[in-house]
Amino acid sequence: MSVINPLKITDTTLRDAHQSLIATRLKTEDMIPLARAIDKIGFFSVEAWGGATFDCCVRYLNDDPWDRLLELSKELKNTPIQMLLRGQNLVGYRHYSDDVVEKFIEAAGKNGVSIFRVFDALNDIRNMEKSMAVVKDIGAHLQGTISYTTSPVHSTEKFIEMAKELYSLDCDSICIKDMAGLIMPETTRELIAGIKDEIDIPINLHSHSTSGIAPMSYQAAIEAGVDILDTAMSPFAMGTSQPPTESIVASLTGTSRDTGIDLMKLREVKNICLKIRDKYEGLIDPISERVDSDVLIYQLPGGMISNLVSQLKEQDALDKLGEVHKEIPRVRKDLGYPPLVTPTSQIVGTQAVLNVIMGGRRYENVTKEVKDYVRGLYGHPPGPISKEIQEIIIGDETPFTGRPGDLLEPMYDKMAEEAQKDGLVSKDEDILTYILYPAIAPPFLKGECKPEPLPKKLQEAGSSGEIPGSMEVEVDGEIFSVRILSVEGSEVTSSGSAGGKAIPRNDIKGAVKSNMQGMVLKVETKTGAEVKKGDTLVVLEAMKMENPINSPKDGKVTEIYVDVGDSVQGGDVLLVIE
Repeated sequence: MSVINPLKITDTTLRDAHQSLIATRLKTEDMIPLARAIDKIGFFSVEAWGGATFDCCVRYLNDDPWDRLLELSKELKNTPIQMLLRGQNLVGYRHYSDDVVEKFIEAAGKNGVSIFRVFDALNDIRNMEKSMAVVKDIGAHLQGTISYTTSPVHSTEKFIEMAKELYSLDCDSICIKDMAGLIMPETTRELIAGIKDEIDIPINLHSHSTSGIAPMSYQAAIEAGVDILDTAMSPFAMGTSQPPTESIVASLTGTSRDTGIDLMKLREVKNICLKIRDKYEGLIDPISERVDSDVLIYQLPGGMISNLVSQLKEQDALDKLGEVHKEIPRVRKDLGYPPLVTPTSQIVGTQAVLNVIMGGRRYENVTKEVKDYVRGLYGHPPGPISKEIQEIIIGDETPFTGRPGDLLEPMYDKMAEEAQKDGLVSKDEDILTYILYPAIAPPFLKGECKPEPLPKKLQEAGSSGEIPGSMEVEVDGEIFSVRILSVEGSEVTSSGSAGGKAIPRNDIKGAVKSNMQGMVLKVETKTGAEVKKGDTLVVLEAMKMENPINSPKDGKVTEIYVDVGDSVQGGDVLLVIE
């Protein structure tokens, strides 16, 4: 049979696949031989940058994301590097000013990105327009993106209208980004056929296998004439990742949609992936690998599920995963049914975790990001926000209804001056790293960070002779995170310190304790200060969100045990109020 319309493949192994299965921990050193082999295959593109990779490089891997991009571009000489860009959020969790958007995209293009998949978590195209314009200005391929979801306020007809609007803004292709694996085969046919009836540029489908439906929807997409599918090499496929590259390629061999990709060449790539997977095996949680039909209810995207499991472990609350899954759709409804994709997946997911670990006292502790979302600073929600919830979160404040980016003053030059003054800049791109992550970037840029160690294999655990500060134990089928204070009389160093002062955990009169594990982002008071009930005392960065710790009463601050940058555990005493 002659090939009439060959299907193109975007392989996600170097970005979304490891983000989904190993919490974005794949190091650049392990990507290089894999990229070298991938470049021989003939993929339409390789998604290798953007999304959570930038954050995790800095936060966990001590791995410069800009150096990663340059190194990959040296290996991927025949295959375009594609990145996932969150519109006005870029690769962060909030909006950045237009001058920063411009500088970032120009730098990404200069360092090797040639295809930009641009999306907005709320499908608010106003949040995409600036980044889309810059992508076109630098001559790169612009892939406008629809964040697919299901809810009472979303429909196939609305998604088709959005595709038409993206087309009118000069996109080179359109992506249907089904980040949670929700799209059904029949809906896939209707949506792709409906878009193709209206516009004449390539259509790309991206989905996850979490619910087990993606392979069936991919087949429906192929029959409907989809031009590009996102897949992952089989050792990093399925579960919360994408369907396997090899399987899709094999299924079309000899048909009118034959990809033209050689299965024997794919075998070489697969074998490299198997070695990498073996190295990172300790990071793969069975929860992320299994089919979970409940995702059709709680709608978490693939990359968020593995990170949520990791975050709940950090909070000693993995046993509450089921409760969190039930709380997520409630929070999503309260907030107007946003599609759950970064940053809204973190915003909704983190608030759900807080609602649960606060003993069901919903919205007693609200992150800064949730407040900003309700204020309209992330854009226009797809549906109305519950008035009751709005009042709890922002009181009688009137939400902003304009383009959020218009509220932001230019910030690049000011923050570039700050970064240079603090000795953080060895190349221009370091300024962008600092702007995106002002809390975690300074120690990274100063060379003070060490990479997070990979979990040891079970047989190797405990052989190093080092006394761990904490460990997980299982009791009657339940997993608990245990902090180790001493072993046979040897004291274990506490998790944080303030000027050499150990952080206490015991009961102290007037103590204000941390209610979660996190890093101290800000200390908003000082010793001797008079504070009122509700005043923000400390801001913790936990689960990638800002979590304020507020004063439980009026009083005077008599002792502060933490400083910016300290790591704290749930139950640690942060300060004392008399």
